[in-house]
Amino acid sequence: MEVHAITRRVRMSPQKMREVVRQIQGLQAQTALAVLAAVPRKSARWVAKTLKSAIANAENNKQLKPENLRIKEAVAGAAPTLKRFTPKARGSAGPVLKRSCHIRIVLSDE
Repeated sequence: MEVHAITRRVRMSPQKMREVVRQIQGLQAQTALAVLAAVPRKSARWVAKTLKSAIANAENNKQLKPENLRIKEAVAGAAPTLKRFTPKARGSAGPVLKRSCHIRIVLSDE
């Protein structure tokens, strides 16, 4: 049985988030939490929060045991980008793209 959790519009680029998400794919859920606790990146905290939410969904909604759960899929996709401008030379403006992402984690008990 599959259970998922999604965190939307995290103010961090998807490229930075994917580096952490790739580390936990295919791991047991409890092992992945231990790995994320040791990763010294801001994105690891967001991924851990999403993973804890998915584990809680599995326990409360589907009555699954957390020790049997494995990460089937972990994805960080692009979310809407905030477009801002910064002053440049001679009165012109340069674009600044403030990227954000969605984190999706799917757990399975198979």
